[in-house]
Amino acid sequence: MQNTALKQDHKAVFFNAMKMSLKGPGPFQAAFWLVLILMTAFMLTLVGGLFLYGEWSAFLKVLQQPEFHYAMTFTLWTTLLSTMLAGMVAVPCGFILSRHNFPGKILVDTLIDIPIVLPPLVSGVALLILFGPVLGDALTRLGLDIVFSIRGVIVAQWFIATPFAVRTFKQAFDSIDPRLEKIARTLGYTPSEVFFKVTVPMAKKGLLGGLTMAWARTLGEFGATAMLAGIIRMKTETLAVAVFLNMSIGDMNFAMATSIIMLFLAMFLLAVFKTISRLEARA
Repeated sequence: MQNTALKQDHKAVFFNAMKMSLKGPGPFQAAFWLVLILMTAFMLTLVGGLFLYGEWSAFLKVLQQPEFHYAMTFTLWTTLLSTMLAGMVAVPCGFILSRHNFPGKILVDTLIDIPIVLPPLVSGVALLILFGPVLGDALTRLGLDIVFSIRGVIVAQWFIATPFAVRTFKQAFDSIDPRLEKIARTLGYTPSEVFFKVTVPMAKKGLLGGLTMAWARTLGEFGATAMLAGIIRMKTETLAVAVFLNMSIGDMNFAMATSIIMLFLAMFLLAVFKTISRLEARA
């Protein structure tokens, strides 16, 4: 009797769900769909505006200019280096925050997140004071000038990207059952062997996703870089700086072409991140 009643209940739920799907969304869900459609249309218009403005012949000329070549090359190698440095810091920080409780953990966690919530210009001011009046003389004697130098670009990008890497790395480590690490220890693995042979392979998709998002963040970095390294053409000129410099002198073709390249890079990195996230979800 109970089994028969349960089957009837399941059938009733199924048929009710079918009726609801045939009726379509109600006014409440329809309003949500409308907001989604309008937001999608706005984003498509925003992206399309970059492609429709200006002439493609002028766009191709910009891609052949030495300034663009410098900004592109400079951006790629500085962002890759700063992302690798961010990853080297984020791995131990994310692992400790994931696996251990200690006095002041909330404070440490909050301090690491500061660059995420601070305006980039404010981050740049803080870095400028640190590497200028505070540490500037000592660094100069060591031949390691940071302010208004290429090193300053890398430091600013690293500072902005590291918290994003720490957050995503911590989430990747959180997703791993600590009991697996304990089992490995009982089998004779050392802590370092457990980390590199058990933890890292299981978290690799999350780590790759974190590095991808950190790299995307460095590609668009402008405020902190401008404050610490300055806006110097053909020296500290990243793609973002190139857009600002050429907009300020009215060279719209250069600014638009550079913006389109940055858009393609951002879309590519987002696609990589979403692909990695889907693979991680299926695993």
